[in-house]
Amino acid sequence: MASVMGLLEERETAARVRVEELQAEADRILAELGAAEVVLERRVIARAELGEALAVGGDAVVAPVAEVQDPAPTVAGERGAPVAGSAASALTVGS
Repeated sequence: MASVMGLLEERETAARVRVEELQAEADRILAELGAAEVVLERRVIARAELGEALAVGGDAVVAPVAEVQDPAPTVAGERGAPVAGSAASALTVGS
C-alpha cells in the first residue's frame, strides 16, 4: 500500500505537469495574439493612409481612426511577448 506522502507527491507532480502544459499553451496563445495585433495595427494604418490619400482638398469624409500605439520592441527569443499595459499582459498566467 502506498504511503500518504507518496500519494501526495504523485498528485503534486501531476499538478505541476498540468501547470507546465497550460503555461506552454498560454505562451503559444499570447504569441499568436501578438502576431494578430500586429496585423490589426497594419490594417488600421493602411485604412487611415488610404483615407488620407483619397481625400481631395479635404472634401472627402474620412471615418475617424483610433490611434494605435507603437508596440514595444521585443528581445530576440521573446517574440510575441505581451506589452506592458496591453490586454495581453493582463492574460499572463500567475499574475
